[in-house]
Amino acid sequence: MLEKNFSDIYTKFKLSLYSKVFNQDIEVEDALSSMEVLCVETIYSLGRPTINEFASFAKISPPNAAYKINSLVKKGYVRKVQSQEDKREYYLEITDKYRKTYGVTYDYIGTVMQRIRQRFSPEEVKELEEILGVIDDELMPEVKLEEE
Repeated sequence: MLEKNFSDIYTKFKLSLYSKVFNQDIEVEDALSSMEVLCVETIYSLGRPTINEFASFAKISPPNAAYKINSLVKKGYVRKVQSQEDKREYYLEITDKYRKTYGVTYDYIGTVMQRIRQRFSPEEVKELEEILGVIDDELMPEVKLEEE
């Protein structure tokens, strides 16, 4: 039962993003392919990676990663920010254009969190927060997130 519930929640968050991707009413030249959306979501999740960090995570060559990134930059969904320490290096960030166009997943997370706070007592919310913290910090060591 636990596995099914967890899987269902994860699937609902994914489907909210997929629905937004498939139902965008945007100019064709600005539209992102599903692979491009996956690239931008990866960049967001990695928290300002360099092109090499993105390439390493995606298990693609740096030139292939640079090609994909440059396409996303040209469409206005990703920007490259030059490192202050090493002027040869650039950090990747998603833009407000992406957030406004495809950011439904993050809006939906906010909606669900609001519903959780309405449905459950403050003590239950605190317990859920602690459980999720343990899952994040201890039970998923294979996937690292940039600390906020």
